[in-house]
Amino acid sequence: MAAEKAFTGNMKDLTSENITENVQIINSQCDDRRLKFLINRLVLHIHDLVRETRLSTKEWMAAIHFLTEVGQICSDARQEFVLLSDILGLSLLVDSVDHPCPPGATDPTVLGPFHTEEAHEIGHGEGLSHDPDGEPCLCICTVKDLDGKPIEDAKVDIWETDSKGFYDVQYANRDGPDGRAVLRSDAEGVFWYKAIVPVPYPIPHDGPVGKLLGRLKRHPYRPSHMHFMFEKDGFDPLVTALYLKNDPYIDSDAVFGVKESLVIELEEVTDEKMEEQYGVKIGTKLLRYNFVLVTNEVAMELRLEKAEDAMKAQAIDVLFIDGLPVPALD
Repeated sequence: MAAEKAFTGNMKDLTSENITENVQIINSQCDDRRLKFLINRLVLHIHDLVRETRLSTKEWMAAIHFLTEVGQICSDARQEFVLLSDILGLSLLVDSVDHPCPPGATDPTVLGPFHTEEAHEIGHGEGLSHDPDGEPCLCICTVKDLDGKPIEDAKVDIWETDSKGFYDVQYANRDGPDGRAVLRSDAEGVFWYKAIVPVPYPIPHDGPVGKLLGRLKRHPYRPSHMHFMFEKDGFDPLVTALYLKNDPYIDSDAVFGVKESLVIELEEVTDEKMEEQYGVKIGTKLLRYNFVLVTNEVAMELRLEKAEDAMKAQAIDVLFIDGLPVPALD
């Protein structure tokens, strides 16, 4: 058993001025350098928040009670902590940092709390949704690399709500996945399927996160969108979504997921040849999009570059362990 490091702090007469330094000294005994760095910065920023805002005991207890409620409402079908992360903009921030996007690549966005691993794999031309009330939509997409070369056999996970704005997992009596499916791109990088036109919907707002939105005078709505997740060996995983132009919530998404490059305008099927080829009627809504993935090497290089810039801005000399920054000196 390794000997414990000697503690050289002062655990007597702790005050608002010296408590942070002493907590950091205690935590510095951690052998995991990345964990130690994360806890160090977490303690520093939380302590500064308390000092800067003069946080009261009543407010801190209210925060603890709120987080307790968030945990208590979580279930296999509902992840309230993801929802909290989303409405605070943290989900988008973490994803943007961990999956940097070079020019020409498809922008990532939030995963959201409703992705599951239940989706069945379907063939090109098959449908995602069995909702009879949804407006039909033909989706024809491609997936390529930064050089414009098609990516064959990429796994494409797709999910959307029904016409009423609910995901399948929000129904207690559901008998299987719906509104979601997995496809594989062909040799030309093409994948196509049938879905329904996305609709705007509110995130679950009957719990503590919804109450917080109410206190902040914020609405709970997300603009109409369809989710996509791409996986292919050698490429950085991509989680993204496409948003419909002119949606009433396009400029005020409750989870900050909209990016201009991901906003699209639906077309319509007007060509009889397309009607015959894809088995849809003239006038059917048409979604087209060309997705671009980044190789692991390019993503890692960009991630390290941006991390180095961020550390330099904080005057922190760093080294990298498993691609993640830690202070060069303990």
